[in-house]
Amino acid sequence: MKKVIVIGAGIGGLASAIRLAAKNHQVTVIEQESQPGGKMSEIRTGDFRFDTGPSLLTLPHLVEELFELLGENAEDYLSIRKLEESCRYFYPEGKRIRAWTSPERFSDELESKLGEPKENTLRYLKKAKRLYHFTADLFIFSSLHRLKTFRNRKAFGTLMRPGLLDPFRSLHQANRRAFQTREAQQIFDRYATYNGSDPFRAPATLKIISHLEHNTGAFFPSGGMYKIASELHQLAMRHGVTFRFNTRVESLTTSNGKVTGVEAGNQHIPADIVISDIDIHHFKRQFLNQQVQRKERPELSSSALIFFWGMDTQSDETGLHNIFFSSNYMEEFRMLFSQAAISDDPTIYLYISSKMEAGDAPSGKENWFVMVNAPADNGQNWNNLIERTRRHIIAKLEAQLNMEIEKHILVEKRLTPRDIERRTSSEAGALYGSSSNNIFSAFMRHPNFSKQLKGLYFTGGSVHPGGGIPLCLASAKIVSDMIPKE
Repeated sequence: MKKVIVIGAGIGGLASAIRLAAKNHQVTVIEQESQPGGKMSEIRTGDFRFDTGPSLLTLPHLVEELFELLGENAEDYLSIRKLEESCRYFYPEGKRIRAWTSPERFSDELESKLGEPKENTLRYLKKAKRLYHFTADLFIFSSLHRLKTFRNRKAFGTLMRPGLLDPFRSLHQANRRAFQTREAQQIFDRYATYNGSDPFRAPATLKIISHLEHNTGAFFPSGGMYKIASELHQLAMRHGVTFRFNTRVESLTTSNGKVTGVEAGNQHIPADIVISDIDIHHFKRQFLNQQVQRKERPELSSSALIFFWGMDTQSDETGLHNIFFSSNYMEEFRMLFSQAAISDDPTIYLYISSKMEAGDAPSGKENWFVMVNAPADNGQNWNNLIERTRRHIIAKLEAQLNMEIEKHILVEKRLTPRDIERRTSSEAGALYGSSSNNIFSAFMRHPNFSKQLKGLYFTGGSVHPGGGIPLCLASAKIVSDMIPKE
């Protein structure tokens, strides 16, 4: 039985702890915050509850698998419902689209509301499905940094099919070719934001994300998204994993090129294996004394500016997930990544979990999670930027929903890029570590193991394969597969 320390109780850290407990290792998770989940957290203010991080679940079997590894049934603890619609889209000129999770129904919607030929949508989703099944084993569920990954016919065949991978076009270029209408292009361009990237520069390979939402389905857990983190925490504890909250890891201890433990809470905690679930840039700087200059650092992903509004009214026109598009998507991303600024006409994401989870808001009221993409922190005047953006958001929502907003806000909390960095140690508040704004991004993510220190591994959204719930869970599986069972 090896002693394992996991630094960070984010979704990747929780999954790593569970997988190694299933391999009969002695696991301790050390977390600087007071609760598990990392970015998948929650806040309560007044009578309102809000998820603070991921709000959409895909590939729920990756969560269910963690229970199965320990001989339990996820359905005994989690009720995960498949959604009929993944999102409602609102356009500046008044058009509105409901993104049904059935490809047939969604393609009918785009044809009837936008004039987008049905066959275009079905063809696109069919290609996205084929791309996922052709590439997932190699690019999502395997390490790209070990030679043995490529020593099989399937992996070699995948790499020899660049036409299928489509890495040499941007996502927008692919979507402009696939769809006739600007509105349909914008819907599918948006999937680049699922890992904090720019659709006008990120490779068309990212169209794979649309498959997860429209072919395999979008899901929502009863109790809200934080319920997932909470139940994984409880699962881990039932099977012997120890958690130490409100505890910071000060340093790694090593001997002869191997980790021997950590210093935390003014004591040395010995370990044979250390798994870091914190941002890789932060880890290198704090624990390996590797100072990465800003100009040498890979381009960071976007961050987020989020307003949590407890509303004393309800909106009949909105659903669980809602997007209010900007009129100039290209300019919005140019400002985000080239100027480290937020457009005066930002795309707004509105998530109202009380549409599905009545207990998240009092009767007759709603909990509005209002988010815009924001640049990673680069020394901007956030006070001015936040207030200006808030005014633009309110004006835009009032125009689109034909209702007053300000007077209905009972309570308000905010989450800024600096808050995200402080709470989760994410570099400059970037949500997904590095962006995917070039064709080599998949190969440029940090490996899941250290090449310098034996026994040191990495999981979470800032390393391979990337950010978002499914990829963080995949990173934990990759790490677990590298560590033998006892």
